[in-house]
Amino acid sequence: MITLIQALLNGLSLGSIYALIALGYTMVYGIAKMLNFAHGDVIMVGAYAVITSVVQAKMPGVLGVVVSIAICALLGVTIEFLAYRPLRKAASLTVLITAIGVSYLLQNVAQLIYGTEQKAFPELFDSIPTLTLGEVSIEGSLLLTLGLTAVIMAALTLFINYTRVGKAMRAVSEDKEAAELMGISVNRTITVTFAIGSVLAAVASVFYGASYTYIRPTTGAMPGIKAFTAAVFGGIGSIPGAMLGGILLGVIEQMSKTYISTKWSDAIVFGVLVLVLVIKPTGLLGKKISEKV
Repeated sequence: MITLIQALLNGLSLGSIYALIALGYTMVYGIAKMLNFAHGDVIMVGAYAVITSVVQAKMPGVLGVVVSIAICALLGVTIEFLAYRPLRKAASLTVLITAIGVSYLLQNVAQLIYGTEQKAFPELFDSIPTLTLGEVSIEGSLLLTLGLTAVIMAALTLFINYTRVGKAMRAVSEDKEAAELMGISVNRTITVTFAIGSVLAAVASVFYGASYTYIRPTTGAMPGIKAFTAAVFGGIGSIPGAMLGGILLGVIEQMSKTYISTKWSDAIVFGVLVLVLVIKPTGLLGKKISEKV
């Protein structure tokens, strides 16, 4: 029983990280209607930014996180402006290939700067006490990850539904041409979306680095793929769906590692995704959209 509870808690922690990354995926897809496969590598950049700030520049941990968030936001805006904006009306396949190219570019630049050796992530959450309930120990970083993910999801939902920028995002998502005729700047709205998604990636990089300790240039690849899987699992384009998909994916992966095999955990995760999509192609909370002809 203790093992089950501990596995569930670890799964919730991992799932919260996936959910944070998936929120960035689902926002960009929901508004810009494109899959930014370089999103996972923004996580890697965020983690290296924290390492550089805290370990090398000797900044306080909080300041290092703020620097990482600022760098990732700027990187997201730059990627959108240089790589994706010129392809706004291009075919989906062209945008997809560009995203993959940007991903490899970021990985190789990281290798040139930091080398191929893994770097230790600084211990930022050691001061947070561990909560002990009987024989179950709950790390403070786990509670912080869960709480912050829930707050971010609620804040994003309120932002999109009730702010002027959020309403502009919904309008652009519905119909770019009509939104432009109504005076909404499509380019500015999509740029803001990329900035927000990259900020979420930076926050996720902090928790990912704290959980996995070591960072390398390819660190963001697998979490990015799994977070995309979580976004599709929950219903891509849906903020609650990204949250739900990330949490479920983390729990399934951790349970598979604990009770079946670490070698089979990824296969089980992707197998569950295929099963869900066969039964409900739009994902758990996704909605079928009818297009007018």
